[in-house]
Amino acid sequence: MARTRERIGILDTFGLRPLDLALKQAGRAVFGNNDIPPTQWDLSSVKVFKPHISIPTWLGVKVYGDKAPVYNLYNRNMPGPKEPFSVRVTSCRDFRGGQCTYDSHLGTDFAIPVGTPLVTCAPGQVLLVKSQFDHGGLKVIVDHGQGLITSYGHMSRARVRAGDMLDRGQVVGLSGAAGVELLLFFPWVSPHIHLNVVLNSKPVDPFGANGEPSMWRTGNDPLPFDGHGGEEPFEPTDWNPALLDAAIEDCTDPAERNYLRGFTDIRTRAAEIVNHRMFFSTIFRDFPPLYDREYPRRPVLDLPFRPQDYTGVKMPD
Repeated sequence: MARTRERIGILDTFGLRPLDLALKQAGRAVFGNNDIPPTQWDLSSVKVFKPHISIPTWLGVKVYGDKAPVYNLYNRNMPGPKEPFSVRVTSCRDFRGGQCTYDSHLGTDFAIPVGTPLVTCAPGQVLLVKSQFDHGGLKVIVDHGQGLITSYGHMSRARVRAGDMLDRGQVVGLSGAAGVELLLFFPWVSPHIHLNVVLNSKPVDPFGANGEPSMWRTGNDPLPFDGHGGEEPFEPTDWNPALLDAAIEDCTDPAERNYLRGFTDIRTRAAEIVNHRMFFSTIFRDFPPLYDREYPRRPVLDLPFRPQDYTGVKMPD
């Protein structure tokens, strides 16, 4: 008998737990807060709406069968760090030269039904599990060593905790539609996983362009881990405490600076700094490195899905 998908309620689907925190963070996205400006959008933002994908996916339909649709790609024409977070579609450019993205999109989105198991793209250690309703909802952040981090956003449920050691392809949680934009624009924006890839403490595009090496193990045609060839050693990233302190001092917002200072565990502090610098870049004077050396791009990632759920991806037309 086929196993039925785990039932997920509305509050977990949209990441509304705890409700008071979600509402506070929603207000920060809509109205801004101190040095964090409100999120920018205009009529160009409707390009993010893809109802031919979103509506069937909300109904639990896998639109392209065993191929996960790529809903948005990483924007390689990113606005400057002092520009407000924007879901407008202006001078965007994805790795293929198209505009399947939006201004401040720092990741790759895969449209999948709520409750789909998500797995880690490579061996690693969980740095942080947190709910951030204004940017990514419930997310799990994983360190893969050598300066490489992945973050799995818009989840409905997490199945891991900070400090857990993970094998390649191990389940980290269930997909959802957690986040203010998915609630506000339901059902025109599809439920999806937002995958951030961070290298040398900066977000990067895992797809390669113009001779640049892809970070997927199978090139620009990423596949899930099939159980073979994944037994590589893992050594946690060697964070430099002094550099972490310097990064915090570069934060200009007193409340957020004190928030970052409050984390004594070095891994949690590093993950919070990386996350803050991705989504609240306007409150930082500079973006110094967080460890002593720079690491090269390397093909190490698999798709964040089990092979029985998806065998590959469907790229945008």
